[in-house]
Amino acid sequence: MVLEIERVTVEFRPKKGPPLVALHEVNLTIRPGEFVVALGASGCGKTTLLNTVAGFLPPTSGQIRLAGKPVLGPGRERGVVFQQHALMPWLSVLGNVEFGLRLQGLARGERRRIALECLAKVGLSQAVEQPVYELSGGMQQRVGVARAMATSPAVMLLDEPLGALDAFTRESVQEILLDIWRDSSRMFFFITHDVEEALFLSTRLLIMAPQPGRIVHEFDVPFSRRFAQTRNARAVKAAPDFIEMRERILDLMRQTSSGDLS
Repeated sequence: MVLEIERVTVEFRPKKGPPLVALHEVNLTIRPGEFVVALGASGCGKTTLLNTVAGFLPPTSGQIRLAGKPVLGPGRERGVVFQQHALMPWLSVLGNVEFGLRLQGLARGERRRIALECLAKVGLSQAVEQPVYELSGGMQQRVGVARAMATSPAVMLLDEPLGALDAFTRESVQEILLDIWRDSSRMFFFITHDVEEALFLSTRLLIMAPQPGRIVHEFDVPFSRRFAQTRNARAVKAAPDFIEMRERILDLMRQTSSGDLS
C-alpha cells in the first residue's frame, strides 16, 4: 500500500480579490514504514496538505491515491491526530479510544480489547476509566494517538500534535510515536514547525515554502532509526551530525522565510 500525491493544487477563493494558492502542484509518495515530516513556517501549506490527505479538503486539481484508489473523503485507513486533541470530554479515556470502533460496529468485547492494547502502547493502561478532562495535556494527546491507532490505519496523519506540550512531555511523546512506528509498517505523515522535532522523528524530511505552498527541499534522515537502536534520545540529539544538520536546516528555513531559495 502506497500513498501517492500527484500534482496537487489547492486554491481558496475569497469573495473579493484573487484566489489564494495554498498548495501548488505538490508531488509526494509515501511508502510503508516511512516517517515523513513536513517542516515549514506558518502559511507554507503543510496543514492544507495533511487535510487533503485526510480527505477533509478536496484538491482543486491533482489527485491523492492510497493503494491505487483515489482519496475522496475521510476513511478508516487514515488515522488523524489533531493539534488540539479533539477528545469527547463526556467519555472516559477508554470510551474515547473505543469510539471509532463502535461506529464500525465491533462487538463490545472486541473493541475493548483493541482499545486496551492501544492504550498500553501509549502508556495509559492505568487511566482507562478516567474522564479525559482530568488528564494532563500530554496524556490527552496520548489518548488521541491511541484513538487514531485503534482502527488500524495504514497511514497516521499528525497535525502538530505536540506543539503545546512542555519540553519533557514532548520528548516523551516523541519517543512513544517512534516506538509505534518501529513496531508497525504504517506510514506516518507528521507536520511541525520545530526543526529538532522534525529531525528526530523523520526518516524523510520535507521543507515547505509559502506563496504558494510547495516542497522545496527533501532529505533522508537517519536519527529516528538511530533512536530505535539506542533508545537514548538525548544522545541522538546531542550527536555532532544531528547538530550540524539542525543548523543546516535552520539556515534553509531562514532562506525560505526570506524568499531566497537558491
